[in-house]
Amino acid sequence: MLACVDVDYRPDVTVAACVLFRGWTDAKEAAHLVERGPVAAPYEPGQFYRRELPHLLRVLAGVQEPLEAIIVDGYVWLGADKPGLGAHLYEALCRAVPVIGVAKTPYVTTGPALPIVRGQSLRPLLITAIGMETATAAEHIRRMHGASRMPYLLTQVDRLSRAP
Repeated sequence: MLACVDVDYRPDVTVAACVLFRGWTDAKEAAHLVERGPVAAPYEPGQFYRRELPHLLRVLAGVQEPLEAIIVDGYVWLGADKPGLGAHLYEALCRAVPVIGVAKTPYVTTGPALPIVRGQSLRPLLITAIGMETATAAEHIRRMHGASRMPYLLTQVDRLSRAP
């Protein structure tokens, strides 16, 4: 099983969503989970994981099947040896599940990110990974269903996290 995760921050609640799917080219989800939790910690530059990680762990705790990989909206690495959200998630899961970061905008010190272009977009997605080679992770994201820049299931998890 594969998972895409995302978090939405609101004044009174934080919503974490997870879309589960079986294969990299799947057009449909196998299932999804949505968890509402307490207000997120304030944003700290370079410390985004402190805000998002507790909510991701909460929604992932509801997954019943073993995961092959998790895709986060953001970075695994913020620089050559500077862990981002994905690296912290990988450690929190005892290095048991590879994590792929898909970022839409460059981070100031983005180091080992691999740019890929999907669909007709000229703007690349920036791929980082831990627990698998970045080139392999990038190829998985490139192959995901959807004709636009963002893979369809990543768009779906974003919508789920933002739904009322």
